[in-house]
Amino acid sequence: MAATGPARGRFITMEGGEGAGKSTQLRLLAEALREDGLMVVTTREPGGSPGAEAIRALLVSGETERWDGVTEALLHFAARRDHLVRTVWPALERGHWVLCDRFADSTLAYQGFGHGLDPEVIASLYRVAVGHFAPDLTLVLDLPVEDGLKRAGSRGSAGGGGGAEDRYERMGLGFHQRLRQGFLGIAAANPMRCAVIDAAASPGKVHDDILATVRARLPVP
Repeated sequence: MAATGPARGRFITMEGGEGAGKSTQLRLLAEALREDGLMVVTTREPGGSPGAEAIRALLVSGETERWDGVTEALLHFAARRDHLVRTVWPALERGHWVLCDRFADSTLAYQGFGHGLDPEVIASLYRVAVGHFAPDLTLVLDLPVEDGLKRAGSRGSAGGGGGAEDRYERMGLGFHQRLRQGFLGIAAANPMRCAVIDAAASPGKVHDDILATVRARLPVP
């Protein structure tokens, strides 16, 4: 899959722990970019294509010990491959900007830092499923773990859906603390691709910071 070419769109991913506000900020960013005249596709992982959405159901619901780290990583990369082939790459080839709620950094953070899976195993799966393709920009929404879990819990209660997709939220505090450090470590190791955004601020301030970062790093043509 070619990752260059003047007509190719841009691929922006949003990362962060539970309750960081990624879904809200993704929507606000999409609206702003559309106002700039861009064609924008919003999507998510795991999911974003029919096959990947089917795999998502296996990952985000059920008992916390349902899968070990290796199985989870395999499932995530199977979903990711289908998502790329069916949704992301075709949209980029059409010149659309694709905004994705989570991508491969989440696998490294959740299965690597969170569950202790060898990062080289994840890197090997990335090479097979994704190849040399990578996001143009990754926005890491960061906030204290306790605040994020409180937000996530309130969101689940407000939804009234019985927490059908709360499998990761129910994992221990130590797991979520490792996640936060994992995301910050990924951002520090990839400063040209990643930008850390203070997600503890008000939604409006977070949006302003995100939009300023996107416009500085990826000027709209």
